[in-house]
Amino acid sequence: MEIIIVGCGKVGTTLAERLSAEGHNLVLIDLSAKKLEAVTDRLDVMGVAGNGASVNVLMDAGIDKTDLLIAVTASDELNLLCCLIAKKASGGCQTIARVRNPLYNKEIGFIKEQLGISMVINPELTAAMEIARLLRFPSAIKIDTFAKGRAELLKLKLKPEFHLDGRTVVRLVSELRSSVLVCAVERGDEVFIPNGDFILRDGDSISIMATPVEAASFFKKIGMSAHRVSNTLIVGGGTIAVYLAHQLLDMGIDVHIVEIKPERCEFLSQTLPKATILNGDGTDQQFLLDEGLAHAESFVTITNLDEENLLLALFAKQHSKAKLVAKVNRIAFDDVIDSLDLGSVIYPKYLTADYIIQYIRATQNSIGSNVETLYKILDDRAEALEFSVRTESEVTASTISELNLKKNLLICCIYRKGQVIFPRGHNRIQVGDSVIVVTTNKGFHDIRDILR
Repeated sequence: MEIIIVGCGKVGTTLAERLSAEGHNLVLIDLSAKKLEAVTDRLDVMGVAGNGASVNVLMDAGIDKTDLLIAVTASDELNLLCCLIAKKASGGCQTIARVRNPLYNKEIGFIKEQLGISMVINPELTAAMEIARLLRFPSAIKIDTFAKGRAELLKLKLKPEFHLDGRTVVRLVSELRSSVLVCAVERGDEVFIPNGDFILRDGDSISIMATPVEAASFFKKIGMSAHRVSNTLIVGGGTIAVYLAHQLLDMGIDVHIVEIKPERCEFLSQTLPKATILNGDGTDQQFLLDEGLAHAESFVTITNLDEENLLLALFAKQHSKAKLVAKVNRIAFDDVIDSLDLGSVIYPKYLTADYIIQYIRATQNSIGSNVETLYKILDDRAEALEFSVRTESEVTASTISELNLKKNLLICCIYRKGQVIFPRGHNRIQVGDSVIVVTTNKGFHDIRDILR
C-alpha cells in the first residue's frame, strides 16, 4: 500500500519500522527535518518536512496516489484536521487518527462518522485496557483476547515450584486434565511452536490458549493464583491512570493513585470520586511504604519517565508480593528489561502499532477472510492472528490434518457460533468461523496464507 504517516514521534517511528518491514511504500511528514532524517537514514522511506495539515505538503508527499494516511502527531486536533484534508485532497483515501483526550473518547462514533475517518486509535485507553486485563488475571505476564473475549492467549514463566520441568506438552495437558493448548515457547533467544513431544523446562516463557474459565483452572492446578487483585497502588496520575481507574473501580477494585502535582490531584479527585488520591512523590520510598506498598496486591507505575517506572517496579519487587506492571514508552532495551523479571511491562507504542497493522492487513484481504485481531507476541518474534472466514476456499476444503500447513504454525482455536473449539486433526474449518493462528512466520493477510 501507499501510506503517509504524519508525525515522527515514538508511535510514528514504530509504525514506520513495522510497515516498512511488511513491504509498504511509506512517506513520513514531520515539522522537524532532524527527526525525519533520523528515520529516513535507517529505513527505506521518504520524508517531507512540513505541516501535515497543509494541502501543499500533502501534495508533495503524494496524497493523490495514497491509499492510507495515518496521523499520529502530539495534537488530537491536528490529527483530525490532517485526516479531513487528506480525504478531500486525495479523493477519498482511508484515514487513521490518534486521539488521546478523554473528552473526545465519548464522541468517537460521531467523529468517525462526520469526518469520515476509518479508524480512531487511543494509545492511553489501549494501555489502560491491557493493564486492567492483567490485574484481572495477575498470574499472567501478558494476556491477549480473541473471539470477542471468549478465548485468551496468556503468557507465563515456568518456575521450579510448578513442577513442570521435563514434562512434554501432551503430558502436561493430560496429567492436569486441563483444556488448554500450549501455542508457543520462548527459551533464551529461541522461539518454538511446539508439538506434543516438546519438552518444557523451568525458565521457559510459554503462551497458552484457553477460555477464561479453563485458564483459571490451569493456573490453580499448577499452584498460581487465579483470582483478580482486590486493590492497586498506581504511581502517576496521567491520562492512562484516569482510564485505568474507571475500569478498575467498575470491577470493584480499590484504587489508590499517587500524584505529585497538587492541581492534578484536585482534578483526579473530582474525576474519580471513588478512588483515593494521594498527593506525594512516588519516588519517595518511605512514602510508598507508609501508603501500604507492602500490602498492595498490585503496583502500577505509569509516570512519564521510563527509568522511574522500572526502578519503582524493582523497589516494589523487593518490598511486596504485588503484581507489578510498568509502562515503558521510549527505552529500547527490551532484552535488558525482560531480564529484570519485573512481571508485566506495557509498551503503548507497540499496542497502538499492532491495532493499526491489524486494520491495514484486514483491508488487504484477497478473499472473504479478514484479519480480525493481531498481536505481536514473544518480543515481536511471533504473531497471533484471528481470521474471520467469509467464503469457501482451499482452507475449508479439507480437514486440518489434510491441510498442507506452513512450518512453525499452529491452528490454536476455532470460534464457531458461540462455541470455542480447540481443534484436532479431524476438525474442519467452516465458513463463518473465526480461526486463531500462532506462527513465527510474518505478514499473514489472509487465511490462505497458512498454506504452503
